[in-house]
Amino acid sequence: MQRKTEGWGSGLLGVIIFSGSLPATRVAVGGFTPLFLTSARAIIAACRAAALLVLFRQKRPPASDFATLAVVALGVVVGFPLLTGLALQHMNSAHSIVFIGLLPLATALFAVLRGGERPKPAFWFFSVLGALSVAGFALRQSGGGSLVGDLLMVAAILLCGLGYAEGATLSRRLGGWQVISWALIVALPVMLVIGVATMPHVWSAIRAPAWAGLGYVSVFSMLLGFLFWYRGLALGGTAAVGQLQLLQPFFGLILAGVLLGEPVAWPMVAVTGFVVLCVAGARRFT
Repeated sequence: MQRKTEGWGSGLLGVIIFSGSLPATRVAVGGFTPLFLTSARAIIAACRAAALLVLFRQKRPPASDFATLAVVALGVVVGFPLLTGLALQHMNSAHSIVFIGLLPLATALFAVLRGGERPKPAFWFFSVLGALSVAGFALRQSGGGSLVGDLLMVAAILLCGLGYAEGATLSRRLGGWQVISWALIVALPVMLVIGVATMPHVWSAIRAPAWAGLGYVSVFSMLLGFLFWYRGLALGGTAAVGQLQLLQPFFGLILAGVLLGEPVAWPMVAVTGFVVLCVAGARRFT
């Protein structure tokens, strides 16, 4: 029980950190292209991760783990940041945050397919109910989004769910922060090439908010958040702790409204409150 409690606590810290990711990305794409932003955040985080690995004298994972690390890198280092960056060119961050409500279901599905977890039927009821409420709201939302942006966000959620499930399985052997650190190292060569190819031509035109957004997603979203998140998934169970992502829209909408001044309509708040009840139900039946 204590192990699971620690897992939920660690996972919640990760969710709180991740909640600022989409608002920060929204600000950052005002000064950087999505491709450069994706590569830059990964390069900065990889340098810090490499320093941690050296500082704590971590051994290189066995060769058999590098295929899984590549999947983690594809999902959370490349796929989710790039696709959300592209999506945020077609929608505001408040609209995109609602899609995060689909992430727990995607994570749970991949936890079953790839991690061998078997949640109870009641868990699936609450998980699907929460996901459908979010999806239904997104489809009915008339402002702040577009079909292209919505499809990009759905693709981002699927890749992220896969990366979470694969990383959680590997975290049980390597440790949470080690998994994201090695995944960043695996992705680094490709990210360096993309970063050089998409580098801004005029650096002076980039304003302070864009730099601040890049700093947040590089340090917090791409590394620090994962230190808590993968630990939480490994201790508490991927499908179970993954339901905490249903709380991320709540935190994210607050940030979008307070920091960016974006309109947060009452239906958004109502849907978020409903999915909070769903995560409580899912937790009870895991």
